[in-house]
Amino acid sequence: MIITPAQPHDVAKLRTFREEAAAWLTQLGTDQWQRPYPADRLLRTIQAGTVFMVLDGDATAATITLTPEAEEGLWTEQELGEPSMFINKLTVARTHAGQNLGGRLLDWAGDRAHQAGAKWLRLDAWTTNEALQRYYLQQGFEHLRTVREGGAVNGGPRVSGWLAQRRTAPTEHGFEDLAPTPPRLPTKG
Repeated sequence: MIITPAQPHDVAKLRTFREEAAAWLTQLGTDQWQRPYPADRLLRTIQAGTVFMVLDGDATAATITLTPEAEEGLWTEQELGEPSMFINKLTVARTHAGQNLGGRLLDWAGDRAHQAGAKWLRLDAWTTNEALQRYYLQQGFEHLRTVREGGAVNGGPRVSGWLAQRRTAPTEHGFEDLAPTPPRLPTKG
C-alpha cells in the first residue's frame, strides 16, 4: 500500500468515502459525521497539502488529515506553545477494516510529525463516541480532557472535544510513502 497526498480531483471520492463511514457509524449507534463535510473546506485542506490517502491498487483504503494547525478553542496556550501536529478525519474503508490500517496510519502520522520537529501528535475525537476514544487509548494516546462548550454553531456544545495526545517518534509503518518530506515546524517563543 502507498500513501500519497490527496489531489483536488479527489474531493468527490473523499466525500463519498466519508459518507460511507458516516453510514457505518450510524449502524454502530453514533451520530458522528452525520453532517456532510463541505466540499470547499475539503478542497482547501487538500490544496494546503494536509490530506493524505492510502491506496491499495486502485482502491482508496484509508485517509487522514495531518496539520500543524490546531482547531480553535480546544488547546491551552501552553499546549499550543509546544511543537505539535494534529490529526483528524482518519477513516478506513470497511473493505480494509481489521488490518490495523488505522494504527499504522497513526504511526505514519507520528513519524511524519517527528520529522517536522513536533513533540506531540494530538487529536480531538467525537465526544460521545466512547469506542473511538478507547481505540485511541489502545493506540498509545493519553486523554487530556474533554471540552464540551464552544462549538462552531453559536458557541454551543462541541461535538468533537475529547482531547488526546501521544509523543511523536520514528516508526516502521509499512507504507510506501510518496508524500514529500514534511516542512519543519516553526520554532515558537
